[in-house]
Amino acid sequence: MTGNGVAPQLAVFGAGVMGIGITTLAVGRGVPVTLVDVDSARLDEARARVRNELRLAHMMGALPRTGPIGELRLAASASAAADATWVIEAITEVAELKAKVHGDIAGAVAPGTLRITNTSSIPVDELADRVPAPEDLVGVHFMNPPYLIRTLEVIRGPRTGDPAMSAVDALLATLDRKGIVVGDGPGFVTSRVLHRMINDAANVVEEGRATVEDVDALMEGCLGHPTGPLRTADLIGIDNLVDSLWVLHERTGDEGCRPSELLLRKVAEGNHGRKTGRGFYEYGAR
Repeated sequence: MTGNGVAPQLAVFGAGVMGIGITTLAVGRGVPVTLVDVDSARLDEARARVRNELRLAHMMGALPRTGPIGELRLAASASAAADATWVIEAITEVAELKAKVHGDIAGAVAPGTLRITNTSSIPVDELADRVPAPEDLVGVHFMNPPYLIRTLEVIRGPRTGDPAMSAVDALLATLDRKGIVVGDGPGFVTSRVLHRMINDAANVVEEGRATVEDVDALMEGCLGHPTGPLRTADLIGIDNLVDSLWVLHERTGDEGCRPSELLLRKVAEGNHGRKTGRGFYEYGAR
């Protein structure tokens, strides 16, 4: 309960892979969620997708099988988030679109409401330039799937206020997640390191020096990477990975972040990884 006796509520904007995953984590921890998306087809599928992800999380022991399940509400308008305690934006990695959504959110929620951007690469202060009340804006980089990976990055922008950071702590405690606060800047820590490595791995395959399977086996067996970079790319979503690499390339000038031709080809062919059934590997129906 909050200080006024009202149960905390979460609003999630974006019913894509990350939005569904974050929603699954929250309802699995007993938090009521309003999931907002302007795409009616995505909303129509959202309840079943959350139900399937929740079943998978229970099977994997990632969420408790007993205890309350948070209520899930679906909405097409930012006004549905008016009563939210916390808001998480989890839309595509395009700064202009994120800024527009945060403007809509700021116009709908009470002043001082925590607004989180779930971003893997876009600096928080870049968004703060374009949105109202930048002191309420914090970056949180949830890993995929959010209900399975307990540790995440928390990015405090230069204009982020202390109350917003305290609200992040309360949210993460409620979700049983561990946040590590890092400095603002393109890619933060995980994407700055991991996405360049995945890009290099794709370039090695494109050059014909090793197969996909051999690259992953070497990184797993020699360096202890838990899944291999290319299988990780499939989990992230190759389209999302390419978006993040372009963000890094444009904001750092690092040519190592220019997306590999192999990655670009897979995106163009619609082979985006697990979510489409094929990426660097093929996946059966879940």
